[in-house]
Amino acid sequence: GKKIATENLPPNNLVFLIDVSGSMNSPEKLPLIKSAFHLLVEQLRPQDKVSIVVYAGNAGVVLEPTSGREKETILAAIDRLQAGGSTAGGEGINLAYKMAKDNLLKDGNNRVILATDGDFNVGVSNDGDLVRRIEEKRDEGIYLTTLGVGSDNFKDSKMQKLADHGNGNYFYLDTIDEARKVFVQQMGGTLLTIAKDVKIQVEFNPAQVKAYRLVGYEKRNLAKEDFNNDKKDAGELGSGHTVTALYEVVPAASAESFNGVDALKYQTTTTTAPNVSDEMMTVKLRYKDPQVKDAKSKLLQQSVKSSQLFAPGTDNLRFAAAVAEFGMLLRNSEFKGIASYLSTLSEAKLATGKDEDGQHAEFFQLIEKAGLLDHTVTVKDNTH
Repeated sequence: GKKIATENLPPNNLVFLIDVSGSMNSPEKLPLIKSAFHLLVEQLRPQDKVSIVVYAGNAGVVLEPTSGREKETILAAIDRLQAGGSTAGGEGINLAYKMAKDNLLKDGNNRVILATDGDFNVGVSNDGDLVRRIEEKRDEGIYLTTLGVGSDNFKDSKMQKLADHGNGNYFYLDTIDEARKVFVQQMGGTLLTIAKDVKIQVEFNPAQVKAYRLVGYEKRNLAKEDFNNDKKDAGELGSGHTVTALYEVVPAASAESFNGVDALKYQTTTTTAPNVSDEMMTVKLRYKDPQVKDAKSKLLQQSVKSSQLFAPGTDNLRFAAAVAEFGMLLRNSEFKGIASYLSTLSEAKLATGKDEDGQHAEFFQLIEKAGLLDHTVTVKDNTH
C-alpha cells in the first residue's frame, strides 16, 4: 500500500474506548495501554481530535472531543484511569460509536480504538450482535481498530473478528516496543485505510507447477467464487502496509510424486496456451475505495515468469521464509521437513539486512527461547 506521510493524513476523529474493568488491573494490561496511548497522543496534530470512553460495570465519557494541540489535557485524562468492576463491553461500544458519529468528519478518518483483554461479560456479549452493530457503523464511515493485552482469559479470536468486520486492524500488545511500532513507526497504516475488501487470487500454471501450498492464512481463505463477488467482505490495507503470502511450490519437472485423483470422465484438462507457457503464475488483486459506499471493486493483475521466481531472494523474502519456518516448528507442522530451531536461527541471521528498529534481533531471541523450552535442543549459533 502506498505510504502517506503523517503530515498529509486526513484529520482524525478518534475515540479511545478503554476497558477499565477489574481484569485489566495488572502491569501488562491497563498500564501498558495507557503508555501506548501516550505514544499515539504525541503524534497528534492540531486538526486531530480525541474523545475517551471507558467501560467497566457501566460505560462513561471521561474526555469530550479535544484537539490534538491540547496534548496535556488528553494525557492527564489517560493518566487518571484506574481499573475496577465488571465489563460492560457492549454498552461501551455503543457509547464510543455515538461519540464518533456526533463528531463525524466527512473527509476525515473516523475511528474507534478499542483496548481490552477481550473479556466482555456484562451487557451485549453475543458475537453476532456485536458484529452486526460494528458492520452498521462501518457502513456509516466509522471504522474499528482493536488492541489486545494480557494472556489470561484473552479472547484473541473475538478481537480479530470485531476488527475485520469494522474495516480496521487488530494488534496484540505485549511490550511498549510493540506499541511504538503500532502507534509511531506504522501510525499511518494503523489509522488510515487506503483500500477495503482487498482480495488476492493466485493461479499457478500446471505446465510449470506440479503442486503448491499456501503457508498459513487458514482464517483468511476465500472460496474462488468469492473473488469476483463484491458483496463478500474481505481485508483492509493501511497506508504503507505490506501483506506477504508465502507459497511452497513443487516445479513440474520435479521427480516428487503426489497422490492424485482419478482422471475426469466428462472433461479434458489442458495446461496452457503456448504463448504463456513460460509463466509460472498470475496474481490478481481486487480492492475498493474505502471512502465510497457500495463501491465496485477494481482489478489489478500481474503475471510472473519462471525466471523471475528463481532469482536470488531478497533479505526481506528470506527473512520472511525463516519466520514462516519458525511458525511451522512451533505448531509441529507436518510440512516442517528437516527444519530445526538452530537452522531457522542461522537462516534468519544470514538474511537480517538492516535492523533499525531491533525487531529482527527480538525474533532471534524468540527462536532461542523456543529452542530452550523445547527441551530437545540447545540453541547456540555463532553465525554473526
